[in-house]
Amino acid sequence: MRIPQEEHNDHEHEHVLQLAGELRILVGKLRRRLREEAHLGDVSLSQASVLSRLERDGPATASSLARAEGMRPQSMAATVQALTQARMVTGSPDPADGRQTLLSLTDSCRAWIAASRAAREDWLARSIETRLTPDEVTELSHAVALLKRLAE
Repeated sequence: MRIPQEEHNDHEHEHVLQLAGELRILVGKLRRRLREEAHLGDVSLSQASVLSRLERDGPATASSLARAEGMRPQSMAATVQALTQARMVTGSPDPADGRQTLLSLTDSCRAWIAASRAAREDWLARSIETRLTPDEVTELSHAVALLKRLAE
């Protein structure tokens, strides 16, 4: 007995919706677990996001950070002040506009970020090695390639 094409497509669509929901939940759990392994200490999520942006995109003004992070300028000012007091961020005059300050990561913050990233990757590598068989590691490698395509 053949399943009508329309009924087959509905079933496939429901399966894809279920898969999307499971993937969303799983990615969230993995992000939280990686955050735990990062040992962020007293750094808030918004502060960690700003540090990540400065590392990825380079020096920026507080106003450009606020726009990029979708924050009010006053909230960004408080975040920047906390990061400056913690000696994670430093400011220097913007060569293009001396009235503004370019914020950048301190060397000690860069070292802390590198150590945090290494801790997360070490945890993940150990988990992969201890919880998965060699065949599953190969399967995971294929899944990572598919996830990269989804993220693009």
